[in-house]
Amino acid sequence: MRKIKKDVIVIGGPTASGKTGLSVELAKKINGQIVSADSMQIYKDMNIGTAKVTKDEMQGIKHYMIDIVSPNERYSVAEFKEDAEKAIEKIIEEGCIPIVVGGTGLYINSLIYNINYPEIEFDKDYRNYLEEQVKKSGLQKLYEEAKEIDSKACEKISPNDKKRILRIFEIYKATGKNKTEMEELSRAVPPKYNYRVFAINFDRKKLYDRINLRVDKMLEDGLVEEVKNIKEKYNEFPTAMQGLGYKEVVDYLENKCSYEEMVEKIKQETRRYAKRQITWFRGIKDLIWLNAEDGVNKNINIILEEINWKKK
Repeated sequence: MRKIKKDVIVIGGPTASGKTGLSVELAKKINGQIVSADSMQIYKDMNIGTAKVTKDEMQGIKHYMIDIVSPNERYSVAEFKEDAEKAIEKIIEEGCIPIVVGGTGLYINSLIYNINYPEIEFDKDYRNYLEEQVKKSGLQKLYEEAKEIDSKACEKISPNDKKRILRIFEIYKATGKNKTEMEELSRAVPPKYNYRVFAINFDRKKLYDRINLRVDKMLEDGLVEEVKNIKEKYNEFPTAMQGLGYKEVVDYLENKCSYEEMVEKIKQETRRYAKRQITWFRGIKDLIWLNAEDGVNKNINIILEEINWKKK
């Protein structure tokens, strides 16, 4: 007799779309616990710029995969997948429903498609070489070269996303295969769980207004001070300071731009990121879109209906 896979609910969507509020209310209804799929909320001490869920916002709902890595540590998608699946297993063992919540497409895809990203040993010399190439020729040139290695992966990467552009070169050098080929090979094995994927859809103009207001609130809450404190506390930042909102503040602190330019840059880059997130989620098969303007209660009812909650 074939074993029935356990359901895992996934709630995705662009930044500032209301994923946290929806997921917490859903968890309260169905005895759920939350697994964060956010590549910035994993970092300790990075709270304001990541819009990290607060204790008050959690409302007593247990959250996993938050504050698990220091900003001076490296953390790969492969590590996320392993840790997230352990968290999902623990939640199921406790008799609760796992709810994966976040906007990092790579993290979500690693779970729902069972993509086993290669755990590549970090080659410091090669990374230094790539960093030198960025300084010498510019990131745009490396982006164009990355397209020759893996054009499909580059469609989902911003030309300004240095971290992921360099990763394309590193995977190719270490494995002889590009990232897309590695993903396609690993997808042959079906996932362990039955992932039910939902994403919040927001009117574009309203979403952009929410993003602009969120950035203003982050700055009011002390984002610049947060970045100063992190820079003082840690010696190096392999990827943390490449995060949206953080790299722009670093540029401001290093007098590379004015305060006003920094604010506008954060807003602009966040809007662009949200647009890429929406495109990413549109590529997920069988995803069910939830209209943000329908409200939390209606969207919870849609999710419950889709997973046949009342029949269980």
